[in-house]
Amino acid sequence: MFALVQVEDFDQGELYARLKQSADEKACGNTGAIVTFTGLVRDFNNAGDIDGIELEHYPGMTEKALMLLVEQASERFSLNSAGALHRVGRIHNNEQIVWVGAAAPHRQAAFDAACYLMDMLKQSVPLWKKEFKGDKSEWVAAKASDDKAALKWMRKK
Repeated sequence: MFALVQVEDFDQGELYARLKQSADEKACGNTGAIVTFTGLVRDFNNAGDIDGIELEHYPGMTEKALMLLVEQASERFSLNSAGALHRVGRIHNNEQIVWVGAAAPHRQAAFDAACYLMDMLKQSVPLWKKEFKGDKSEWVAAKASDDKAALKWMRKK
């Protein structure tokens, strides 16, 4: 299992390999599915076009919260391995911002775990986002849709 917070871009292939190696070390021959998700910065919001975003975080606290989420997903979905990476700092449109991965004996657990990681990440990991347009920036408030997505997992056991 792993949880990373970094400024630099990431290589999806390297993260997949790390996830698979971790799963093989825990349960060699028992991983039947690996699901990954990579999120990109959109070039628009509800008000129109944007030029990119900037994410701020509390070093130490953010990594700890992300690792706790990965551990919770691993336990909840009986995963062989799980991982997450979130970028911080200035990120331009169409660049990678987040990656999650789940390795499980069966595909449904892997799919569910990846969805859980993304839905809960926005609620449980301390990150703050600003959107930029030209030389102006604006902090982004939490979305009701993100709250709703996390709530469905809190109701399911």
